[in-house]
Amino acid sequence: MRLVLQRVSEAAVTIDDEVVAAIGPGFLVLVGVEPGDDARDVGAAADKIAGLRLFADDAGLMNRSIREIGGEILVVSQFTLLGDARRGRRPSFIGAAGPETAAPLIDALSRRLSENGVPTRTGRFGAKMAVSLVNDGPVTLVLEVRGGRVL
Repeated sequence: MRLVLQRVSEAAVTIDDEVVAAIGPGFLVLVGVEPGDDARDVGAAADKIAGLRLFADDAGLMNRSIREIGGEILVVSQFTLLGDARRGRRPSFIGAAGPETAAPLIDALSRRLSENGVPTRTGRFGAKMAVSLVNDGPVTLVLEVRGGRVL
């Protein structure tokens, strides 16, 4: 599982001119699911995201978690995170899991984040989405999760 986490002051997903999800301060999390990913990976990713200290404390240091600041998360599926562009000019996406695997894991990630005390919204799996965000910092991390561990 590959995740791109961006600290945002706001983010939204629009589908066919309708805003289907929007958040204030928190994280936009783009998620690519790989074949072989499972519930252990979901748990490891959710626990890591909920506990990351990427928000400023009173001294201006990144020392607070999203739970501590009362932030929100917007989860958006994005199989293109797993694109392989090493050869040619057209990326291969065979490293991405099919929808029958990816969709339930994306849903499980959103549920687990909510269970960790973070209000979580989602895009719509498989839809053509317009994702807007205001990156705060900017702060962006790439997380790789395999075998129930964040690498």
